[in-house]
Amino acid sequence: MRILITGGAGFIGSHLAEALLAAGHQVTVIDDLSTGCFANIEPLTAHPRFHFAIETITNETVMDRLTSECDFVFHLAAAVGVTLIVRSPVHVIQTNVLGTEAVLRVANRYRRPVLLASTSEIYGKSEAVPFHEEADRVLGPTTRSRWSYSTSKAVDEFLALAYHKEKGLPVIIARLFNTIGPRQTGQYGMVVPRFVTQALAGQPITVYGDGRQTRCFTDVLDVVRALILLMDTPAARGQIFNVGGTEEVTILDLARRIKALAGSDSEIVCIPYDQAYEEGFEDMRRRVPDITRLRTLTGWTPQVSLDETLRRMIAYARQHDGSPG
Repeated sequence: MRILITGGAGFIGSHLAEALLAAGHQVTVIDDLSTGCFANIEPLTAHPRFHFAIETITNETVMDRLTSECDFVFHLAAAVGVTLIVRSPVHVIQTNVLGTEAVLRVANRYRRPVLLASTSEIYGKSEAVPFHEEADRVLGPTTRSRWSYSTSKAVDEFLALAYHKEKGLPVIIARLFNTIGPRQTGQYGMVVPRFVTQALAGQPITVYGDGRQTRCFTDVLDVVRALILLMDTPAARGQIFNVGGTEEVTILDLARRIKALAGSDSEIVCIPYDQAYEEGFEDMRRRVPDITRLRTLTGWTPQVSLDETLRRMIAYARQHDGSPG
């Protein structure tokens, strides 16, 4: 099968490209390298079934050609990361909404199935844990840029479902929960690579808030496996699926685990959200997925433990001058 991955030079996209090539597919990546990194896909460039274009997905001429030549589109291109969301809200909203509309419009022209990578941020600060795909969304006011990313991705989902309902475009939506692994960068606020970098450098490991907020982290290899299963499951089209781990951990305990696994002497320090991001910053206390729908349809469950993923990230960082990305 011929596969197009938007945002394919990013952390998840590059791992997906590797897996698809290993499975015998032809893979084309488009990425403007605004948050992705060419080094992530450079080892693939010599592969005879791999092609890439350094270009924005809003360039319709390029997207038209690439989409016409593929059989399936993984749409992973997006502006991500809490730091980027707070500092560049215009970029985040425009990139996500306009980019997704451009991808869907061209995909519909050629009737190409699309898997849209969405996010657990969709659920906002809802307390209805574990989150089910049909759960209500609970967001803060529009004066808090924190919620612009959640809203932009919700618009992406509405667009994808509208194209499916009104025009019959085959779409699948995957809501990803805190995906981690080698090559992930802490540059845009991702917590695990930031902790790893700090621990290996002997710097204070900075936990935002009181550290009692909980998350469920998922190894990128498990996530990629889920995405490919969804691509290969026709019954998934027109549906939304949570993709995430089920091992709930506090951020404070996460910092302790990374410190221990890295053999670090770093001090763990809590920093108020207002100081880390912006005044009035809001965060969700718990973020836990209900993966029943995905497990029932495809049989997928996460297989890589959190500690195993952390060990891989620490090892990778040590081989790359202390940086996980």
